[in-house]
Amino acid sequence: MCVVGTRPEAIKMAPVILACRRQPWAKVRVLATAQHREMLDQVFGLFDIAPDIDLNIMQENQTLPELTARLMTTLDQAFASEEPDAVLAQGDTSTVLVAALASFYRRIPFGHVEAGLRTGDLAYPFPEEMNRVVTGRLARWHFAPTESARTNLLAEGIGDEHIFVTGNTVIDALLDVAKRCDEYAPKVSPGKRLVLVTAHRRENFGDPFAAVCRAIRYLADARSDVEFLYPVHPNPNVREVAMKMLGQHPRIRLCDPLDYLPFVAAMKTAYFILSDSGGVQEEAPALGKPVLVLRRETERPEAVKEGVVKLVGPDFDAIVKESLQLLDDDRAYSAMARGISPYGDGRASSRIVESLSRELSCTAA
Repeated sequence: MCVVGTRPEAIKMAPVILACRRQPWAKVRVLATAQHREMLDQVFGLFDIAPDIDLNIMQENQTLPELTARLMTTLDQAFASEEPDAVLAQGDTSTVLVAALASFYRRIPFGHVEAGLRTGDLAYPFPEEMNRVVTGRLARWHFAPTESARTNLLAEGIGDEHIFVTGNTVIDALLDVAKRCDEYAPKVSPGKRLVLVTAHRRENFGDPFAAVCRAIRYLADARSDVEFLYPVHPNPNVREVAMKMLGQHPRIRLCDPLDYLPFVAAMKTAYFILSDSGGVQEEAPALGKPVLVLRRETERPEAVKEGVVKLVGPDFDAIVKESLQLLDDDRAYSAMARGISPYGDGRASSRIVESLSRELSCTAA
């Protein structure tokens, strides 16, 4: 059983689901918690995946305790009914944490896709870092995207025999979608360069997010040669502030969240990207696009070490300084726009399936 709750999970699990479905030994069931509703459905449609079970647990303005409680009861009921031989989930959301815990309670082996990412600070990102750490204690199989993720797991006492370095499945999905997205590219005015923005992290709500918006507004006022495209997350802590601070500016386009095809097209079109998204830190380097990360820490240090991603935090001065450098310094831009991806070669899902085949055969034996 593959459990999926949010759009990023769907993007990264889709290649795994499709690869499993091609195996004669695997009967695959897809369970959607729909922690994010519309954005999840968009990705399923793109990859021609229909969930076999849809819990539809999303509620407006849901709190983390409410969400976690609903997930716990509904996932446990689904596992009791379906009796899966194994459960897979990806990432660091509440859906993943509870899927791992519900599997543990039912003594079902759990496989964690994208295992081993750590910042070392349980409060940042919140609650994702805690979700990762707890999931790591409950999982039987850890599908680590990189060697550094494997090192993190080993340091926590996870046996090496339970860790499989596969690459990140997001590169599998990205390479597929990048071939068929160009017709969705956003229009950019002649002589202008596009900066793509994604900003929605819970830990940046309030003053940090306001500082991000002030920096974007300053850059838009200061640079007539730049246009901004910002697909705004529906959370009112994001949307209301963004609309108030950035709305009505002639060179800032605010829009609803983009489907994955047009979002990849927007990344390909952008000159550089301002983002607090984990997925964008993985995807954009593979497309040769510099990323200024609106966070103080990252659980994805590989791209920072390669120099294709830079941490600026939700800091007005740092955002403005580094953005202007990318716009004005060709050498600095070229150093970040090298098209280097430390996150995989597009074969992560096949490696996961190969590992599962061996592991489940051993379990059956």
